[in-house]
Amino acid sequence: MTPEQNQSWVSEFILLGFSSDSASNKILFFAFLLLYLSSILGNGLIVTLICLDSHLHNPMYFFLCILSLLDMGSVTTTVPQMLVHLLAHSQTISFAGCWLQMFVFGALGLFEGILFVVMAYDRYVAICYPLHYTIILSWGLCIQMAAGTCACGFFLSLIHTFLTMRLPYCGPNIVNHYLCEGPSVRSLACMDTHLIELVDLVISVFLVVTPLSLIVASYIRIVLAILKIKSTSGRFKAFSTCASHLIVVILFYAPATYVYLRPNSSYSSECDKQVSLFYNVFTPLLNPMVYSLRNKDIKEAFSKVLKCGNVA
Repeated sequence: MTPEQNQSWVSEFILLGFSSDSASNKILFFAFLLLYLSSILGNGLIVTLICLDSHLHNPMYFFLCILSLLDMGSVTTTVPQMLVHLLAHSQTISFAGCWLQMFVFGALGLFEGILFVVMAYDRYVAICYPLHYTIILSWGLCIQMAAGTCACGFFLSLIHTFLTMRLPYCGPNIVNHYLCEGPSVRSLACMDTHLIELVDLVISVFLVVTPLSLIVASYIRIVLAILKIKSTSGRFKAFSTCASHLIVVILFYAPATYVYLRPNSSYSSECDKQVSLFYNVFTPLLNPMVYSLRNKDIKEAFSKVLKCGNVA
């Protein structure tokens, strides 16, 4: 069956967004615009500081820089379009545009989810093998892990998007969401989707349970190693560094797990729409706050910028 036949009569989708009231949409527009700009500014600042300050040129901040870039990419994939739809009379998105948004948003999200495992491994090596940290986590290995997580994220997102967008969409074409996300778009397909939903669920379980299991295993070893540290200040510093990572992991995985791993019988587009805001809008905003407020090195680099105009 050709792509044209798969699309049937639907050549575009209508994204309902959050409200049909123009006054409410204007308020939402300014609220989300502020959140978007704050997210871009916060993550952009972290990327800038890490690039400029030579003291931050180590694996931990290399992965943090990638995380900030992913957060900026994620919100830019969805929020600008949402802002346009809040003010425009038309809320349509082409079939190809929906396909592209679903793929890119999914790829960046999967990349980020797998990156958290790499960041947990980084903390594991730093705390359990501090004297061999730079030897074990060489720059070559860091680049290979970053490239591997990127390739894995984009490949798995391609599978997820292909399974969803190859379905026949005969109408209606109204998506009760502010973005093209798999479950909400798939609910419009005019055929039985149970098999595809099962395959998608298996992929989702693998991509949530496996990373979380590896993260938990890493932190069990980390906690055991921290408890052996005799210095109180040393234990506090180790716990503080790990706490930042754990907070962003929870902020990311908790809502994503709810959306993608619950039974299809309990699917609710209204609930999904609200929950997705956490990992799409609020998590990218909170990540730089968590790391900057709890991280001494980031705060020192920022102070250097304010005082000297450079952080070399």
